[in-house]
Amino acid sequence: MLICKVVKPLVSTNRIPDFQHKHLQVVLDGSTQKVAVDAVGCIPGDWVICVGSSAAREAAGSKSYPSDLTIVGIIDHWDPDAGKVPVNSETAAKTDSLPKTETAPVVLPSTAAGAPAPSSNGGGKS
Repeated sequence: MLICKVVKPLVSTNRIPDFQHKHLQVVLDGSTQKVAVDAVGCIPGDWVICVGSSAAREAAGSKSYPSDLTIVGIIDHWDPDAGKVPVNSETAAKTDSLPKTETAPVVLPSTAAGAPAPSSNGGGKS
């Protein structure tokens, strides 16, 4: 199954008889335009579920139907950009121009001024 976006209807009045009177839609599969048989009555802008191969022929009405892509459902809600991090040349340029961070050395607190330094003899009396 594919998730596609309906672009516009496609009208073809001269067709083979097996095509009957099915509605056709131009859909986007990624950046590729395809023609799909509309079995559900969708409109431009709808996100739809499409099936291909023998499932497309059967969904269109018959296994002998000449279709390799059929719309079988309209998606109620679909956000194709959800979870994506936008990557474009402007974003990439900003990311590349950021200064690289390095790990700073760990500095332990020093003894307070005037306090005796720890002895090196293990803490015993001299």
